[in-house]
Amino acid sequence: MSEPSGREALAERVRALEDDRDLRALLVRGWRALDAGDWDTWIDCWTPDAVLEFGPWREIRGRDAIRDTVREAESGYATMQHHILNVAFEVRGDRASGIGYMWFVAVPEPGMRATPYAMGGPYDWEFVRTAAGWRLARQRLGVWWETGEDPTGAFDGDAG
Repeated sequence: MSEPSGREALAERVRALEDDRDLRALLVRGWRALDAGDWDTWIDCWTPDAVLEFGPWREIRGRDAIRDTVREAESGYATMQHHILNVAFEVRGDRASGIGYMWFVAVPEPGMRATPYAMGGPYDWEFVRTAAGWRLARQRLGVWWETGEDPTGAFDGDAG
């Protein structure tokens, strides 16, 4: 197999940079929408047959079930921030995988000065390129640490 020409190699590098940018933009758009309670924008980041695996919960299949489960779990919090850190992607054609870390912080009552509930752990993503752009096909999320108290009990394994 021959090496790509200078132009082909440049096109491949540009495509790789665009894919990385688009995957990051998908996560930023989705998780900012999640924090804002914009469930339609957030769930649009997922494929119709997506799978969510989250440590304390059962495996959740399909966009409707994912949206309903997460909305119910997070409904007890007045303010939330989902931070996505140390992200890396590997693209293979129209499929991609990604890793990163989650740092979730939530406050149950507006203006509450008490210590918020927080948790963190690893993300493991699988993406598919669709006609509408990259979408999440599978997300695995583990919990490595927690601090504060989850007053809603949503993340203790009884949700979902």
